Amino acid sequence: MTKRLEGKVALITGAGSVGPGWGNGRAIAVRLAEEGARVFAVDIALDSMAETVALARAAGGEIETAQCDVTSVASITAAVAACMQRFGSIDILVNNVGGSAAGGPVEMSEELWDQQFDRNLKSVFRTCKLVLPLMEKAGRGAIVNMASTSGTRWTGSAQVAYAAAKAGVIQFSRVVAVQYAGRGIRVNTVIPGQLYTPMVNVRLAKQRAGGDVEALLKQRQSRIPLPFMGDGRDTANAVLFLASDEARFITGAELVVDGGMSVRCD
Repeated sequence: MTKRLEGKVALITGAGSVGPGWGNGRAIAVRLAEEGARVFAVDIALDSMAETVALARAAGGEIETAQCDVTSVASITAAVAACMQRFGSIDILVNNVGGSAAGGPVEMSEELWDQQFDRNLKSVFRTCKLVLPLMEKAGRGAIVNMASTSGTRWTGSAQVAYAAAKAGVIQFSRVVAVQYAGRGIRVNTVIPGQLYTPMVNVRLAKQRAGGDVEALLKQRQSRIPLPFMGDGRDTANAVLFLASDEARFITGAELVVDGGMSVRCD
């Protein structure tokens, strides 16, 4: 640890986890706190951040939490205001909320399609709408949006709304990056692949493997060229780099964290 983010404030959405272990949001919050950021962590489920807080503080980090529903403008407005009141600035914004739903356009209801876009894409629009003016006033800022390899290629199952929304996150980030580059604000995207996070145990195995976690892990690992599956810590290190001054000349870029899965030809 080199305290690369000393003196900076990071607002992180989706900083809880559905179970024990290194989910993306938890790992990002802990990693940024380890590197000196004052972290304002939010999640729709306040109790899901208990382990996040314990790990961050055990590492000597400073972290505060608040409940926030990123599908609600009022909820995000309150969270941003609370962060500003507590820390006085927002130097880093990490949009980490997301979740997939199975189905193609025939099977999926229009209501579910709208819900998927509201959660995975419009939430990024909402947070950026509120945080960008604060960063612009300060003359600096770094935004890291979380997409998915589902937004760039077929990843093994039909989840058409999630895939389309995450593709939207990538292009949204590119457009905003160019628009705000001259104002000292960088916007980049991390694209995680099929990681071993608590979500696999709690939700995905039930949806796709009849509850057989080992079968699902074997299936997912078969797509990854590297001989192991990454977890939320790998995502967190990518976010840390893009949020830090080491990436000062990087904006409008995508950093893929998938063990080489995306570049396979089969």
